[in-house]
Order: sequence, then structure tokens, then C-alpha cells
Amino acid sequence: MMPFAMVLEEFNKPLVLREFPEPDLKPGEVLVKIEAAGVCGSDVHMWRGNDPRTPLPIILGHEGVGRVKKINGKKRTVLGEKIKEGDMILWNRGVSCGHCYFCSVKKEPSLCTNRWVYGINVSCGEPPHLKGCYAEEVLLSSDTDIFKVPESVDPAVLVPVSCSGATIAHAFDLAKPEEGDKILIQGPGPLGIFATAFAKAYGASEIIIIGGTEERLEMAKRFGATFAINRKKLSPEQRKEMVMERTHGLGADIAVEATGQPDAVSEGIDLVRRGGKYLMAGFGDPNGTVTLDCYKDIAHKNINIQGVWVSDTKHTHMALKLLLNNLNLFSELVSHRLPLDKANEALELMESKKATKVVLTP
Repeated sequence: MMPFAMVLEEFNKPLVLREFPEPDLKPGEVLVKIEAAGVCGSDVHMWRGNDPRTPLPIILGHEGVGRVKKINGKKRTVLGEKIKEGDMILWNRGVSCGHCYFCSVKKEPSLCTNRWVYGINVSCGEPPHLKGCYAEEVLLSSDTDIFKVPESVDPAVLVPVSCSGATIAHAFDLAKPEEGDKILIQGPGPLGIFATAFAKAYGASEIIIIGGTEERLEMAKRFGATFAINRKKLSPEQRKEMVMERTHGLGADIAVEATGQPDAVSEGIDLVRRGGKYLMAGFGDPNGTVTLDCYKDIAHKNINIQGVWVSDTKHTHMALKLLLNNLNLFSELVSHRLPLDKANEALELMESKKATKVVLTP
């Protein structure tokens, strides 16, 4: 039987089940049997046609964990371990060229001008087809960075490592928090939950999270948040008063935007102390603009507003280590598990915010 995948053929229309021939492997390529595929908020944006990177038709899914089915030649992980058939692996979702200005001179592969991503900007219209994780199998290119993962770990728990986990790892890598910092997080979705866990790991003395879902805020507390604010129950003025009370009237040393909403940016910058840092990690697609007072909001406060665009292999490694050290906690992040052919239902669950994390299991 040929492997099947769920394919996005038209924006705003249901994904369609299609079969594809199993590809012949070129040297260094790895064919993987998918064990778990994460459904990301970015997938919803692509399904709705909001991400300008999305070609049609496409097999969605950039968060995958699977078992090696075939290898052409020798292949090793980023840690130098030999990869063999049957190994359980996770891979960096993006592939950078290694030779452009950003890769070779600035050493920032996340900004690579030739970077491509499984399930985001590679069409399945031409062979080898299987380049997304909403599928029974995915073909990894020879230049994909791979990690072995323990057999004892539930693959579904691992899937957010390569996206929300790695993106937030990138944010913290850029910000370089100091022990004792007071960190504010906007949004208790997977990005915000990873931000909470990283803030705790970096030794933050206060971790304040703002969100609109009580259950997610309670989860964030279990991950290390010291104070949770429900934005649906309090006005912006009341929220600011609470943040100032817990930061000695100064504001947060670092604030992490993990919502992708312009309104959050205006509020978040106002809650950062003078000389602090504001990290924008939630904007994976165009989602509006915000108006700031250049003097009052930025210059006079002497703040650093830092964009966070995707991640690279270093950050996937950071997120994987964090998750493996907190397995029981991160297992809570997976709220729904569905078979692969229920991918449309999975997208609807994520769009409605009824799910924290949906995982497809072929």
C-alpha cells in the first residue's frame, strides 16, 4: 500500500486524503514512519490562507516524531550518533543552506534566505511529495538535522519541541535573562507554556502570565508561573496595577509576547520596565499593526524590542533538553489525540481554542 497524507488543496476547504508513491531515496536521505504529528496554530493560519509562504497543494505539519524506516547510506545525529532503521527520531523543522550571508557570516541560520520548512513552504505537487507531517511517512533531506529520542518517551509529548519549544528557546537565547529577573508572559498557549518553563529554568524570581483561559493559566502555574492574571476578568489598568505590585513598581525585566495579537504588544511594552526587553515570539503570519509613541514607549524607556523569527538547530536542542527534564509536566500540554484522517477536526479544535495541543497519530 502507498502511504497516505492529508493534503491542503484549497484554502478554507477541508484537507483531502491522498495516497503518494513511496520515494526512492537519494544519498543521505531518511524515510520516516510518522508516530506523532503536532497540529500547530500556524497550521490553522495556513489552512485559512493567512500565511504568504504556503504553496498549494501541500501536506501540512512541521512538528513530527517518527521511526526510521529506510536510510540511503550513513547518517548521524547532530550529536554524532549513528542512525539506523528502527530508531525513534525528531528533526529540526527548518533546513538552512549554510552558505548565504546569514548562515555563513552572521551565523544566524534562522534568517537564511534559502531556508525551507517541512509542512510550511514545500508543495507536495511534485516528487518526492512527502514533505509534511500530516502523513504516514515523511522524507527527510540529507541536510536535515536529526535528534534521537528515548524509546520510553511518548512521541506525542515530544512534537511541540521543534516549533513552539524551539521558537521560545530562540527568544530566551536572544534575551539572555539573568537569574532573579521578573518575567512577564502574554498568552498561555504552547508558546507561553514553554516560555514559563524556560523562565523557571533560567531562575526567574517572578513569572507573571496573562491569558484568557482559566484552565491554561492553572497549567502555567504548574509549570512555574508565580502569578496568573485573567485578562477577561480585569481591565488593562487593573492588570498593570497587578504587574507593578509584583515588580516593585518598575515593570517586568523581560516580557514575552506569545499571542500573535497586536493588542498584546501595546499592553506588553507598557508593562516592561525602563531598560527592559520585549520579545515578540507569537507572530508567525501577518496579523495587523500597532501604534506606539516613539518617545514615551520606546526612546524614553530605553527598551529593547526584539523580534523572534523561527529558530535553528541549537534551539531545538535547548527545547528538547528542557522537555526531557520535565516530562510529566509537558505531558499535560497534549489535550487531544486524533487519528491522521481526522486532521480537519484537529484544525477546528485548534482554531476554536478548545484544545491546547492536538496530536495526530497515523
